[in-house]
Amino acid sequence: MYVFVYGTLTDPAQVEHVLGPGDETEGETAWEFTDSATLDGFHRVDGRYPTLAPGGNVDGRLLAVDEAGLDRLDRYEGVDRGLYVRVAVPRSETTGTAWTYVGDPDRLSVDVEWPGDGSLVDRVQRYISTSEIVVESNE
Repeated sequence: MYVFVYGTLTDPAQVEHVLGPGDETEGETAWEFTDSATLDGFHRVDGRYPTLAPGGNVDGRLLAVDEAGLDRLDRYEGVDRGLYVRVAVPRSETTGTAWTYVGDPDRLSVDVEWPGDGSLVDRVQRYISTSEIVVESNE
């Protein structure tokens, strides 16, 4: 599966710190960067940690991971603590999707408004489903 990364996880050394050396060695997870990419429909906002906000576009990378790697990324991004939510965004070159992480504006001290009511994940998913959001490979 693929994850669109746009902040600290664009750095191979940081990914290796979180996921291990990148091959399937004992106790480690498999991962690799595939392409540089652009996420259309979101822009990056820097606060306590980088996050995404509606509109614009943001450059990043596509990171291929296995299920164990995705679980480790969730822990790193604080999904269980409500720091970030993980959402699927469409990919332009396939019928598939890529995951990406969107931070809670209040927890990250950024001025970002997500339209609508409900939880952050519900508002972000509603925005994705009603907007022209797409991850495009730059390779």
